[in-house]
This record gives sequence, C-alpha cells and structure tokens, in this order.
Amino acid sequence: MIDPRPVANIIGWLLVALGTIMLVPLAVDLAVGSDDWRVFLLSSFVTTLSGATLILATSNGLGAALTLRQSFLMTTLTWMVLPFFGAIPLEMGLGHVNWTDAIFESMSGMTTTGATILEGLDDLPSGMLLWRSILQWLGGLGIVIVALIFLPVMKVGGMQHFRSEGFDTMGKVLPRAADISWMLLQIYAGLTILCALAYLAAGMSAFDAINHALTTLSTGGFSTRDGSFADYGPSLHWIAMIFMWLAGLPFIRYVQMINGSVQPLFRDIQVRAYFRWTLYAIGLVAGYRILHSDDAIEPIIREAGFNVVSLFSGTGYGSAEIGAWGDFPILVFIVAGFIGACTASTGCSLKVFRFLVLFEAIKAQLRQLVSPNRVIPLHLDGRRLDNDVVVSVVVMFTAFVLGFGVLTILLSLTGLEMRTAFTAAWTAICNIGPAFGAEVGPTGAMNAFPVEAKWLMIVAMLMGRLEMVAVIVILLPRFWRG
Repeated sequence: MIDPRPVANIIGWLLVALGTIMLVPLAVDLAVGSDDWRVFLLSSFVTTLSGATLILATSNGLGAALTLRQSFLMTTLTWMVLPFFGAIPLEMGLGHVNWTDAIFESMSGMTTTGATILEGLDDLPSGMLLWRSILQWLGGLGIVIVALIFLPVMKVGGMQHFRSEGFDTMGKVLPRAADISWMLLQIYAGLTILCALAYLAAGMSAFDAINHALTTLSTGGFSTRDGSFADYGPSLHWIAMIFMWLAGLPFIRYVQMINGSVQPLFRDIQVRAYFRWTLYAIGLVAGYRILHSDDAIEPIIREAGFNVVSLFSGTGYGSAEIGAWGDFPILVFIVAGFIGACTASTGCSLKVFRFLVLFEAIKAQLRQLVSPNRVIPLHLDGRRLDNDVVVSVVVMFTAFVLGFGVLTILLSLTGLEMRTAFTAAWTAICNIGPAFGAEVGPTGAMNAFPVEAKWLMIVAMLMGRLEMVAVIVILLPRFWRG
C-alpha cells in the first residue's frame, strides 16, 4: 500500500504557501479601499490553517524518498486540492458565483487554461483580478518550482516530480532537482518582470501590466478586461506575441543559457519545429485573410500572428473576433492548439516534441512496409529514440484522442450544440481558453453552460494539464496494490 503521509505533508506546505500568497491581493484591496480584503483574510486563514493541520498530522511519516507512485499521487492531488482552496476567495467575494463556477475559474487558472465563467471583468475588484492572475502564474511553473523547493528539504526525491509533470530535460543539465527549481524560478520571475516592464513602457497601466505579465509567461490568458487584448494598441500586441512565444520554449534551455551553453537552444529540433510551424500557421491565416478581406496588410499580419502564437502557446488571449474570419482560419487555430508549444515550457496540449516522435515512428513504419526484413531504428535529431519513448508518445496520443472524443460526446449530451461541445472539449483538454458556439457569451464567458458541462470541463482541464496518463494511472487498482 502507498503511504499517503509524505504526500499529504507536501500538500500541507503548499497550502501554507498558497494561504500566504493570498495576502498579496489582500494588500491590494486595502490599498484601493475595497472591502474584499476581508474575504482574502478569511480565505488565507482557512487555507493556512488547513495546510498547517496537514503538516502536523503527517510529520511522523517523513524520512524516506518519495516512490514513483507517491510522486504521481502527489502531482495529481496537488492539482486537485490547490484549485479547491484557490476557489474560496472567488466564491466568497463574488456574490453571483457559486461553488461550481468558482472551482471552474480556479481550475482554469491553475491549469493555465484561461476559460472563464466571469463577465464584466472591467468592473471586478482589483484584488479578485490579481488573484486570478496569480493562480495562473502559480500554475505555469510556480507550483512545480515550489514543490521542488520543498522536496529536498524533506529528504524526498525531486526528479520523479519532473517525470510525473511530463518534463523532458533532454539530459540532466544540473545535478540536483533543487538547483533546477531555483534556476527555473529565477528565469520565470525574470521573464515575468521583463514582460511587465515592456507592457508598462508601451502604455499599459501598472496594474494591467502586472496582471498581463503574470498570465502571459504562464501562457494562461486571463485578462483584466472583457475584450482581452482587443482593448490595447498594436505595440502591446507585438510585445505580447514575443513573450507568449518565449514562454512556449523549453525553460530547461534557458537554464543552460544562463550556465553558458547557448547552442542547445538553437540546436533543439523541437524549438526549430516550433518556430517553423508557427510561421506556417501565421502565413496560412494571414494569406487567407488577405484574399478574403479588404483590411490593411499590417493589421492582418499582426492579428494573425498574435492569435496564432496565442493558441500555439496555449495562452488564449484574443485581439480580434477570430470566429468571424471564416472556417479555414478556425481550423488552423484548432490544429495549432492541438499541437501546443515545446515540452518543459509553460504551454500545454500534446507538445511539439511528441509530434516529432510520432512523425518519425510513422515514417519508420512506412519504410518497414516496403522492406519488411529491414531493422529500422528510430532517430530524432541524430539521437536514437528508445522504444519506451515511442510507446509513451503513442499511449499519450491514444489517451488524448480518445479523451477528446469522449469529452465532446459527453458535453453534447449536456445540451451544448456540437460546435460548442467540440471547441469546449478542445479548449479544456488542450488548456487553451477560448471556445466558439451559441452558448458562449459575447465576451467568451462560459457561464451559460450547464452545470454538468462545467464539471466535465473541470475534470478535462485537470487531465489535460497533467497530460492524461498521470491521472489515469492512479485510477488503476494495480497502482494502489503495488
């Protein structure tokens, strides 16, 4: 049987950290004179007390390193428990939000999906807007980093957490998980600060710049405005485009750059593919719009680039009503969302690396059909692919496609029309953000969805963020008997 005490102890520490972070929007509400500071004070107390209770109750179970099963369990429970407590301020502070909607919003935040049930964002209290942005920043790399900081302190292994999070380090770039975590934290925070300064210099207010920087680097997509980036000028679109794309790169490569090795970033086959595929998608959308629109060239290229990068990276910001561009651009956007960014980035979905492996496996299988007696080893970027890597990619694709199909059917059974059900399944399981259809509000809000559809999407967002298999494996009876 699995000893749950080390897992519960780590989650307790994470809850204490989450409760402490709630003091930040509390301070903002105090500064602007909003009464919502009381909501964050009570939420912080409940969250911190719950975490401290878990820590005290499980302190006798520490010592040995986490097993692989405990690591998978910790990862899944972390992404279940923290969104629940993250929903407390939303449910208490927003009178029109029930528990289902609050958990939907919190799960969407921490999984960096960006789907929302809230309308009237322009009028929301400052603390609530900042809390939504903080949830996404924590969900980008923050939770992984915080967990890895705690793991070495409590003498439990950290590399298993990378594995259960789906990280592909392309070889250990640093000897200890703690070193990796601290470097990731510095890079993540540094890029966030640079992004905020760039937004500020281009004309955003300080509050909007901070919020959008938090949700850009996390590829989350929550905005402080109903219109998202449609309310901002061209210079801010270009800045957001750059930082969204940078957030889709492998953060491990940034670690290597800081340690003096720049070449791995430029030699990384998935980085090169990510760059090419982004350009191809922009070219297809911009070319289609040039042929079917009388708009000027610069706005067409900028809007195509912004929205392609937004969906490729999984951010989900919008700068225009892309649903009115026609079916072909929507198809390109959906394909881009399915592909996703690079592994070890803050982006979600299937990831570029897995598509590259799948393409190599398909090519090898076709060659095998022509020459059945040949032994054809798989290689990617000059390195041989182990069989277990190929198998894991095939399993991931199979689980993803089946999950997407089942989710689409289930969402349609809740009463959503098929276009809405299809794009809602896409946005949830790929952690993208927008959906299209009759039931989606004019601002993109999904508050009109049936309760059953919202809970299906909550589960799908969790499974998509943990890349399906990490959740499925803990549901197997053998997992608990091992």
